[in-house]
Amino acid sequence: MSNSIIPPIAPPDENKDDSELPAIGRYRQLAIKWRATMAILTAAATFLAINQIFALGFFMNITMLDGRYLYLVTGIMLIMVFITFPSHHSNINYVPWYDKVVMLIIAGIFSYFAYNADLIILDAWEYAAPPLGIALALVTWAIILESGRRAGGWPIFFIVLVLSLYPIYADKMPDVVAGIGMPIHDVAIFHVLGEESLFGVALNSFAMLVFGFILFGVALQHTGGGPFFINLAFAMLGHKRGGAAKVAVFSSGLMGSMSGGPITNVLTTGPLSIPAMRRTGFSRGYAAGVEACASTGGVMMPPIMGATAFVMASFLGISYVTIAIAAIVPSFLYFFGLYMQIDAYSARNGLKGLPKDELPRLGQVFKEGWYFIAVFALLTFMLVYMQREATAPFIATGFLLIINQFTKHRMNLEKFMLMVAGTGRLMAELAGILAAIGLIVGSLAVTGMAGTLANDLLYLAGDNVLVLLFMGAATSFVLGIGMTVTAAYIFLAIVLAPALISAGLDPLASHMFIMYWGMLSFITPPVALAAFAAASVAQVSPMRAGWEAMRLGTIIYFIPFFFVLNPALLLQGGFGEVFLMISTALLGVVIISAGLQGYLIGFGRLGEGKPGLFPRTCLTLSGLVLAAPSGGLLGLSLILLLSVSGGLFAAGILFTLWQRKQLATTRQAA
Repeated sequence: MSNSIIPPIAPPDENKDDSELPAIGRYRQLAIKWRATMAILTAAATFLAINQIFALGFFMNITMLDGRYLYLVTGIMLIMVFITFPSHHSNINYVPWYDKVVMLIIAGIFSYFAYNADLIILDAWEYAAPPLGIALALVTWAIILESGRRAGGWPIFFIVLVLSLYPIYADKMPDVVAGIGMPIHDVAIFHVLGEESLFGVALNSFAMLVFGFILFGVALQHTGGGPFFINLAFAMLGHKRGGAAKVAVFSSGLMGSMSGGPITNVLTTGPLSIPAMRRTGFSRGYAAGVEACASTGGVMMPPIMGATAFVMASFLGISYVTIAIAAIVPSFLYFFGLYMQIDAYSARNGLKGLPKDELPRLGQVFKEGWYFIAVFALLTFMLVYMQREATAPFIATGFLLIINQFTKHRMNLEKFMLMVAGTGRLMAELAGILAAIGLIVGSLAVTGMAGTLANDLLYLAGDNVLVLLFMGAATSFVLGIGMTVTAAYIFLAIVLAPALISAGLDPLASHMFIMYWGMLSFITPPVALAAFAAASVAQVSPMRAGWEAMRLGTIIYFIPFFFVLNPALLLQGGFGEVFLMISTALLGVVIISAGLQGYLIGFGRLGEGKPGLFPRTCLTLSGLVLAAPSGGLLGLSLILLLSVSGGLFAAGILFTLWQRKQLATTRQAA
């Protein structure tokens, strides 16, 4: 192929320091010795995880106590937080002496806890620790707060500070939010030495489930997974109308499902997809919006769903497969909406596909990257059929790295160590935030607020389900700002999900609802972190990219309400009801896309100038009404929804026809 805009299948530039990228400039630029330290620590944590999850018994020929394992892994991760994240921009290029002191303190404290793991359980240190244990717990508490600040920012720090201290002043609060009061030393040992706070569901899920998927996601990127999926998408869709943007939807969705990080995904696939979109006529802002939406949507796409699905399974006590199946329709509706909007936008603006002679050949793409599909299929098989959620990503990662060594992209020792160090950075970020979130969960548990908060929210909503859902959506959105999707979900699952379930909503639908709204901050201004990352690649105003992403992702703001009000969209219910809900939702998404982009397939442009906003608004509302679930908690009949939708649709079409006639008459008169 000549003058191809598509790079050959190849891993990313391992020699480039990721900290040079604008969107992730908050990471410390490490010298070689510190990179080596990160690699060693990551290797140690990975070895511990493999030993524990596979029950290999490398230590004393027996499986290590879960408590001892958690202390060791958490200590390693916290050390990596203080290596990776600077305390201030002034030391972003070096590790200051006080960070080294903190690292030594962490090593000492967590080694002490790991050594005494048996006594901590047998002697119930959670309730009556020795003086040294209390002192070390207080120091650990402070370290967790600082690690949360470095990994998640000041908002995380202040939220965790106030709520982790809550048990100290809970008995002095107004009755509606009052709880059991405790002295500070009892709170400290509960947080650090118990099983419901620091080492509760957040870090436990990370250490036993999410860990392996981080390894898999990073290995996929460093072995060329990003370019492969981009090339595969170009070979399949690049020649179609608006093909470059459709490629971004396909490739970023796949990568996002496996990496679980919208920002990481943007920075992996964006440098390839955004220039291609620009070349074929898409504006910088639109290209950035497409990439941000596609990368964020990958988090909710089966089979992996960015590892959040496995944490959800732990909360609900159901199998991962049940969650993955339930997520099929909502994620398809979202990506279908993106695809249809791009198609309508391209048709309205006359944007063509890419020349076929500049596109990679599908056969050649498969020949050079077949093993990515094979490993992905292996991972899916182990997850769905063998139900080995904890071990599957480690096995898939091992196969990927082994097969990669027999290709032209095989790794040498230097590249492998860079991959390991990159894995450590992602692990440190997630562990730092999850450790802090764990303190909040612990405070709610020990004060009894976890059980009463649901009733308080129901009281504030006046037992009105819709009001409660809007309150939940707003809360989920705000708390999702600055957090990873998994961290935001864990916090919301403790605080908000019980209230939704108590209001009579389906448990699975309630948890899916908060997961969706928790990740919407990635594409919604004024924060829109995924859109801002895409803006840095597209070299456009962050706010412009954010508004474009919000407009393109419009359907995702409504999908959670649709499935929580009628779980048929989660494939729960009879075949007839499920089929009807999916059919109306799909048709509704087509009409919504037409209204938002001003072009209806088979009809043409919808209105011109400012008057053209009327038919576009009519069609957008028509699609929303049609996609809204009949029956369920709203109790609206299908006939009523079809009538209202049909009326709005007819109004928009008739106005457009009238405007076309008026414009034709004006032209003839001229």
